[in-house]
Amino acid sequence: MSVKQRKRKKLLRKLLLRGRRSSRLWAALLALCIGTTLLLLSVMIWWNFQQLLEGKQDNDSLGSTFLTVSKKVTDENMGKPAQTLFSETDLEALKNAPQVRDIGALTSNRFPVYATLNASFGFATEMFLEAVPDRFMDKKPEDWYWQPTSMQVPIILSSEFLNLYNYGFALSKGLPQLSENSIQSLAFDLKVGEGEKAVTYRAHVAGFSDRITSVLVPQAFIDYCNRNYGREANMPPSRLIVRVADPSDKAFIQYLNDRNYTTNSEQLRWSRLRGIVEIVSSATGLLAILLLGIGALVFILFIELTIARAQQSLSLLLQMGYSPRYLGRFMMQHFFPLLLVTAAASMGIAILVQMECADWIKTLHLTLPTMPGLPVWGALAVSTLFLLILVSRSIIRAINRTA
Repeated sequence: MSVKQRKRKKLLRKLLLRGRRSSRLWAALLALCIGTTLLLLSVMIWWNFQQLLEGKQDNDSLGSTFLTVSKKVTDENMGKPAQTLFSETDLEALKNAPQVRDIGALTSNRFPVYATLNASFGFATEMFLEAVPDRFMDKKPEDWYWQPTSMQVPIILSSEFLNLYNYGFALSKGLPQLSENSIQSLAFDLKVGEGEKAVTYRAHVAGFSDRITSVLVPQAFIDYCNRNYGREANMPPSRLIVRVADPSDKAFIQYLNDRNYTTNSEQLRWSRLRGIVEIVSSATGLLAILLLGIGALVFILFIELTIARAQQSLSLLLQMGYSPRYLGRFMMQHFFPLLLVTAAASMGIAILVQMECADWIKTLHLTLPTMPGLPVWGALAVSTLFLLILVSRSIIRAINRTA
């Protein structure tokens, strides 16, 4: 900037910006900062909740995106197991249901299974087995494979089953309680089939699942046993595992209810939480808009009052050859940085809040990004652009009235 231009700016500043009451200006900027911050926080509440629901990590997040779906057993279909199975038509319809990303069948055993745990336990029981496509597993062990020549069978046990044994069955029967490490070190016999065709395999617990409440074996094992020892090898599935984008979506829940499907309802509890989050986010957003409106109004009134007090100076400057556009641009160059600094301060606060939330959520074994997402930045850009346009129009209108 040349010396002449600096002198001109200094002159315009003395003539047009004198007699300002900074208290009103700071009050307006404070209201704008609080309003913008609340707007960003309201968007962050919604966005963070969506991040937790989607469960993009290897393990599920807040609301599991993997649901086990089956048909309800009612008084009408009792004794009619065929009516609780999923046909190909059911599978195709479910693939196109709201929020559904992928589905897989839980293949259950169609053959007798008898497990025996020797040593000091003396534990023996009939049991059931299931298999699920590997892409739906939350924890896949390294030895998760099987071939017909192998007599070793890896098993994934539901963590809930271990809890039931330790805190229910073991205590009532006087049996020792087992940790995850101790039960993985044990081997037991797994007898499949019956009569002369029965075969005994050596099985071991290879891992635990928090996602699927079942006793899982590799798909190859259960398919082989169903073909060779099962009563009906090609029976349609009775349970499905479904990956959904948002398990709290009302359209998805209504879809399940309309078709009399049932799922692990604990996972759908987030639909109620979602309603609370939406109310909190909406209320915060409305308060933010109200404060933004008040702040913008006070800011614009301050600018118009400043221009009105400098009316004589403006008239003199216009007579000297200054154009209304040039004077308006000068005023914008003075007030626009204040708006940008206010927006930057609000975004800084939002970033700090997001970082604190990300650190805190780790204590709950959940994951959030450390930086606000695109919706938050978008809300900041839209609100700032709106304020800049509103202020620029007010400045031009006030100067044109003087001219």
